[in-house]
Amino acid sequence: MTHNQLDLFSVGPCNLHCSEAEFVAEIEEFDEFGKATQVFVFPDQAVNIPVYINEFWTAKQRAAHSLQEISYRACFKPQLPRFFIERLTRLGEVVYDPFMGRGTTLIEAALWGRVPIGCDINPLSEILIRPRLNPPDISEVKSRLTAIDFNQPVDILDDLLVFYHPETLRAITNLRTYLLERAGGGELDRIDAWIRLVATNRLTGHSKGFFSVYTMPPNQAVSVASQQRINEKRQQIPPWRNVPDIILKKSRSLLGKLTLSDRQALKENAPHALLLTGSAENTPAIPDQTVSLVVTSPPFLDIVNYQTDNWLRCWFNGLDASRVRIWQVKRPLEWQERMQQVFAELNRVLKPGGHVAFEVGEVRGGKLLLETLVVPAAQAAGLKPLMVIINNQVFTKTANCWGVDNLKKGTNTNRIVLLKKNCL
Repeated sequence: MTHNQLDLFSVGPCNLHCSEAEFVAEIEEFDEFGKATQVFVFPDQAVNIPVYINEFWTAKQRAAHSLQEISYRACFKPQLPRFFIERLTRLGEVVYDPFMGRGTTLIEAALWGRVPIGCDINPLSEILIRPRLNPPDISEVKSRLTAIDFNQPVDILDDLLVFYHPETLRAITNLRTYLLERAGGGELDRIDAWIRLVATNRLTGHSKGFFSVYTMPPNQAVSVASQQRINEKRQQIPPWRNVPDIILKKSRSLLGKLTLSDRQALKENAPHALLLTGSAENTPAIPDQTVSLVVTSPPFLDIVNYQTDNWLRCWFNGLDASRVRIWQVKRPLEWQERMQQVFAELNRVLKPGGHVAFEVGEVRGGKLLLETLVVPAAQAAGLKPLMVIINNQVFTKTANCWGVDNLKKGTNTNRIVLLKKNCL
């Protein structure tokens, strides 16, 4: 961490951006989308906190910034962190995501004039995030793509021909070689990093905007054997794709809403960003009592296998997917213990009065609400539970959000446990 970053992380007084009473009043009276907030009680009678259900933010794609349009498994919409960033932080304060994934919280924080910090055990996260904190102009991307030789003779992995036309795979392999050599020689600049980000995001998908033949959605890569079955079932052969054209088109889309004021916000805050690759319960690089707000969504028990989903992205970036020790916890009590360790670390880095918006989206078999595990874990770590906020946009009956008749492997709502570090 640089001296400039340490200056930004100075410990200040208890956060008083929006008083607890004011925040509760806003939640209770919220009607921006024409619905009244409904109030329930937490299912554990030993925990005396309210549960608020309403449509607090929209999930419409056009409401999100174009920089956020990067596919990643089990990620939340940018409107979620924005809701809390606007209300619970000031300009220049630190916003942290200990499970940063594709970087939704970090990008939103930087665009809104806050200092972004993130951590993830998956090294792909930094590859997906850092270039969007310092994006190039489209002219720079076009010029660099023109300078790369995509057509050199090169050895290809025959197994990958189930996904790609031979000429497409040759172009991808040449690009991979170029990027790995630039990174290995310390020459990978912000333009190369941007191209690497976009290419990583375009490896596989289910439209002509991806390098591959039709396959699973772009946030997960199926195995070679599974793709063979998909090809046979659909009677498809991988078509030729123009790799540099696809990268340029996606770059235009990502940069499409980037205004001069956005670039200025990124310029002011991105140099102070801290992106860590490691486990969330041990982050010594973050000083004590420096974070104003945490917005995050943790790994959900055993529902999402990030390791197998990202094997092809790891290959492209020269990473060994088997060495990425992503959490894959199956037992609820073990998951709760790991979260308690994370909460203890969050308690350390939070300023007095700082908040944690902890999104838990999973319901197992319609019976397990992860918030019932989160609250006692947070309390044991010294954090104070304030409320549960359920952003309901899908179900017509509010009871379905709480009774969850039709929720089997996850929910279509956002369920956020809001926590606070007590003032000194």
